[in-house]
Amino acid sequence: MRRVLVLALLALALPMAAWADIMTVNTGGTISVSAMAGTGGLGTIGVSTITSKGAALVQYNSTTGHLGMVNYQTGALATGSVSGGGTFAGGGFFDIIGVGAWASTLTGEKCGSGCSLFTGSFSGPVTWTLLSSTKQESSFSLTGNLSGVLYNGRDVTGTTTQYINFLSKQQFNNGIGHGSTGLTNLTVPEPGTLGLLGTGLVGIAGMFRRKLIGA
Repeated sequence: MRRVLVLALLALALPMAAWADIMTVNTGGTISVSAMAGTGGLGTIGVSTITSKGAALVQYNSTTGHLGMVNYQTGALATGSVSGGGTFAGGGFFDIIGVGAWASTLTGEKCGSGCSLFTGSFSGPVTWTLLSSTKQESSFSLTGNLSGVLYNGRDVTGTTTQYINFLSKQQFNNGIGHGSTGLTNLTVPEPGTLGLLGTGLVGIAGMFRRKLIGA
């Protein structure tokens, strides 16, 4: 019985080890949209995807400097069009990579060439919204929910919004864009949630104790 009580009290203490939410900001990166050739900017349902590589991670909890990269890819175009807006399927990948001493301190690994801080994917449809359009330039936002794993093995969920520009009609029709900025929020278990878990386990331990005494 003592073991049950000890486990319950340890669970109650878990909130002290809870993590804060994580926010990252990225900028730049090469954007490519597949299956744009010959579509007049519409893209192809079930084929077109959006991929970003090399977006610079420029902020991680108030730290500055060259911090790493954000790379991602959506699933295939599911509704609407690339030129007018629509949705891409979930899946693909969304990775945040830390580079340098700060990432080494965080993860306990050597991150001179990069350490994986978050490995995940889009957990549902990705919204593609036309923000502005002229005869030459156009800009869009890409918004979706994420799920994946932090460098320490902890499962997390989150959201991301990425802003993408196409500087000419020719670039757009060739599926070549440029990342502007992106904001990603990852949510870890809250102390209140862990506290409820601990309280519940204490209650269960109390029930077992009363049953053993009354037996």
